[in-house]
Amino acid sequence: MQPTRSVGRLRRTAVVIQVENKLKPNQGIGTRLKVVMPGGSGQVGTILARAFRRDGHHVVIIGRSQRGDPYFLTWDGRTTGKWVEALNGADVVINLAGRSVNCRYGKRNRCQILTSRVDSTRAVGAALRLVDRPPALWLQASTATIYAHTFDREQDEFTGTLGGGEPGSSPKWDFSIDVARAWEKAADDASVPGVRCVKLRSAMVMSPDRGGVFDTLLNLVRLRLGGKSGSGRQYVSWIHHEDFVRALYWFIEHRELAGVVNVSSPCPLPNELFMRAIRDAWGARLGLPATSWMLEIGALLMRTETELILKSRRVVPGRLVRSGFEFCQPDWAEAARELCSEIRAT
Repeated sequence: MQPTRSVGRLRRTAVVIQVENKLKPNQGIGTRLKVVMPGGSGQVGTILARAFRRDGHHVVIIGRSQRGDPYFLTWDGRTTGKWVEALNGADVVINLAGRSVNCRYGKRNRCQILTSRVDSTRAVGAALRLVDRPPALWLQASTATIYAHTFDREQDEFTGTLGGGEPGSSPKWDFSIDVARAWEKAADDASVPGVRCVKLRSAMVMSPDRGGVFDTLLNLVRLRLGGKSGSGRQYVSWIHHEDFVRALYWFIEHRELAGVVNVSSPCPLPNELFMRAIRDAWGARLGLPATSWMLEIGALLMRTETELILKSRRVVPGRLVRSGFEFCQPDWAEAARELCSEIRAT
């Protein structure tokens, strides 16, 4: 399948950096950073903490329960407390807090998904107002799911359409749109003078970590179930874990970037091609497809929702590319091969 002209432009603009040209420790930042991450004990937080600490930075995790980390503070995700002092003198706060969406969207889970995001964002904003020396940068998690379900048009920050009630989408998917809008509004309402806020509309972060998104998809491939899902036409937006980390360093260094930013590869692709690339990378010859009704039954048994795999997310990083950011892994076939190699090596 040939890329669209728009994707082609992004490919040409996003110059691929070879492995030997990747930034060295500290990623070009001359000083040791203090990074505070509320909600940093999940998959994405684990990736970031590992990378920041590898590069010599000081990372403090804030979460609901102690994880054996010597730099871990507890909070309830709603109110200020002793954890607030960690923000004093910090360089950046990265708020990743929010209940996992990998669940059934019953009334109780819906309430927790929404309130865990909105309340924690408000709490971070309130905390920033309490300290004498707040961090200059607030990186606030959001989601690429906020965009409309679409096949024919790329969604960037300039011309993208927010979702909700669009043709072909399921009414059940509107809940995720509502959550994303409320999440970003909470950050806007909690804005603090002198603190630059970047809202990260992130795609799925692909890493070799056990229990992550790629690990789940690879397990399907291993079981010969990694064929197309539904029609296979729905677009998958993704980003390699190294590019995700590098993008956050980019936001730290580039003070002109604020507001909404898409954090995704410039090359989303249809589910059928996405899964084929994983099969090819792993060397699996067979991948049985799953119809929509089969996915509904599987989602019910696995206590999750089909929206995570059937909604088309054709999201591209317009602002990142225009600002000069260069992707190490813009192409999914190459990224999948690299991830499979990492998993085999460990």
